[in-house]
Amino acid sequence: MIYEIRFHGRGGQGAVTAAELLVKAAVTEGKWGQSFPFFGAERRGAPVTAYARISEEKHFIHSPITEPNIVVVLDKKILDVVDVTDGLKEDGTLIINSSRSFPKESLKKFRTCIVDATKIAVSLGLSVAGWVIVNTAMLGAIIKAVPIVTIESVMNAIRNNWSGRIGAINAEAARRAYEEASFL
Repeated sequence: MIYEIRFHGRGGQGAVTAAELLVKAAVTEGKWGQSFPFFGAERRGAPVTAYARISEEKHFIHSPITEPNIVVVLDKKILDVVDVTDGLKEDGTLIINSSRSFPKESLKKFRTCIVDATKIAVSLGLSVAGWVIVNTAMLGAIIKAVPIVTIESVMNAIRNNWSGRIGAINAEAARRAYEEASFL
């Protein structure tokens, strides 16, 4: 199976880094992966899309992901400006950073998982220039919703990306989100 994941966020939230870290975790488990971003206006706060493709076996697909089976939403306000479900397969999984549930009717075609990644990030002091960074927490929610790789591999990829205290705090964000994520 090939997992095709589309990340929606805002510039500065870490969507591109999240895609890269997920692929790094997969590669450490002997899987194949690639990640790549799509930028519109390259500025902090502008909508950003990033992609990851992970599979058990070698693949030669190097095209944009138009029909993902997983969509990750780092900022729930993106739902007001972007149709994040566009192309999402009917049996796909939607993972949203939110402190509240959504009307199930609007998302009934999808397995929907929510986690309050913002609360987790704030509690751990994960912010840069006033922007709360939720990407590593969202990685934990992804693994809870769809066990593409183990949470340990994700936490190790995070710690390998940032050493010391920063790596430890970000790995803790992933662990907490993994434990707190739930399905609608």
